[in-house]
Amino acid sequence: MEVLTLASALALLLVLALIKLFRPKTDHLNLPPGRFGWPIIGESLEFLRSQLEGSPEKFIKDRMTKYNSPVFKTSVLGEPMVILCGPVGNKFLFSNEGKKVVLWWPSSVHKLIGRSLITKARDEARSDKKLLMSFFNPEALMRSVGVIDEMTKDHLRTHWEGKDQLEAYSTLKRHTFELACRLFMSITDPQLVSRLAEHFHVFLRESLPSPSMKELRVLVKQRQTELERKTASPLQDVMSHLIANEEENGKLMPEVEIINNMLNLLFAGHDTSSSTLMLIIKYLSELPHVLEKVIAEQREITASKARGELLQWEDLQKMRYSWNVISEVMRMSAPIYGSFREALVDFTYEGYTIPKGWKLHWSACATHTDPTYYPRTLTFDESRFEGSGPAPYSFVPFGGGPRMCLGLEFARVELLVFLHNLVEGFHWSLVDPDEKISYDPMPIPVKGLAIRLRPRDS
Repeated sequence: MEVLTLASALALLLVLALIKLFRPKTDHLNLPPGRFGWPIIGESLEFLRSQLEGSPEKFIKDRMTKYNSPVFKTSVLGEPMVILCGPVGNKFLFSNEGKKVVLWWPSSVHKLIGRSLITKARDEARSDKKLLMSFFNPEALMRSVGVIDEMTKDHLRTHWEGKDQLEAYSTLKRHTFELACRLFMSITDPQLVSRLAEHFHVFLRESLPSPSMKELRVLVKQRQTELERKTASPLQDVMSHLIANEEENGKLMPEVEIINNMLNLLFAGHDTSSSTLMLIIKYLSELPHVLEKVIAEQREITASKARGELLQWEDLQKMRYSWNVISEVMRMSAPIYGSFREALVDFTYEGYTIPKGWKLHWSACATHTDPTYYPRTLTFDESRFEGSGPAPYSFVPFGGGPRMCLGLEFARVELLVFLHNLVEGFHWSLVDPDEKISYDPMPIPVKGLAIRLRPRDS
């Protein structure tokens, strides 16, 4: 018994030593309420489990209730972290980008995605964003609506028509990747698109950038030659624009940064869109009264156009009800659960000290399900977006501030064009209405969201 007692005491001392070693030294600071959890891993398991279970907001809401506070400390992803909740927290983080906080990624992610807009800060980030925005503003997107409509129609003819059943999620990922390749890099060769898609999914799944980066390096060199020979235009796509245009420092963007930016655009331009399209299909299948109104709005637009005429920018402006529906889908199931920042200096928030170097987190999922701003939060209600819509900083599917997703307008065009063609062409129903949606880090159907199909005119 004495030996066992001694062993237990030694084990306890070892645990206490580890806790003291790995826990931040913060005794003298007025920190937010909360706990750091286990040494090293902190509360990471609970944080990740809530995402895999499809309720990323649960981790946050449980602690908001426990500590009776809209701000609390924790330790996740190997870092001491403060989570700022709700519109007030969102506004603070978005408006203090580059001043008190800066965008932060875990080291594994930072290493994978490399030096690019998504990992740069302050002036460097602003310079890259300025270069890219010329292809993502409404004026530029007006020229892309017809192309997106044509590609969407072709995709549905090829992969949907004549099918009794299909796995929606993987099919949508194929479509959005093809769109990104065409619009961002002018790639139309189906074999090259398929090869890029295969390499890209290895890049995401196994954190192996080499195949996709090698493929993109060849494409960049090829485009450089075409630009020199005037057989390509700097205005034809994002890749050409990045190759041909100088940054604010008067230098051309390095090849590796062009490749990194294209990888990030391919990821952002198709993964979040395919997740959102999947959720639109899921929610509309469950809400026939909403679907009927969407169909009615889209049929009015079809009736106003000549047979075979492609959609134009002006048509999208008439899809107000459809966009309200899509917005409510993104409220109910945000395309991303949130993101992270790092404190650049010691600062005070809500009376608490946030130390320099600590990480911070804001959550779209927790914000979108806050009953203070969204009464009957679990009820689908597209009317929330009528008139002036939700309160500022309470609807943040694309983030906010200087780091707001530059693809917001692109996503709006892509989603509305697909919805128009989908409801005009098909009836659908879910094979498994109870299929679970998890976050990894975006909403993903665990079985691929199989749907039954039949033509709309039958």
